Amino acid sequence: MLPTFGRFLVFTGLLIAAIGLLLIFSDKIPWIGRLPGDILIKRGKWTFYFPLATSIIISLLITLLLNLFRK
Repeated sequence: MLPTFGRFLVFTGLLIAAIGLLLIFSDKIPWIGRLPGDILIKRGKWTFYFPLATSIIISLLITLLLNLFRK
């Protein structure tokens, strides 16, 4: 049981580090958060933003990575 938990902790740490790097370099990747399908509503001083298309693409990438590591 401990080796499995150890692998889980290492994978979780790598995932957190990858997300951190993505946040650091997000200014250098111009299409993150500005894809067609992202919802942006501006009304006066109120703004609502939901990155729907970006969320779907990131979810697909994470799913592919997890399936590669699973096998």
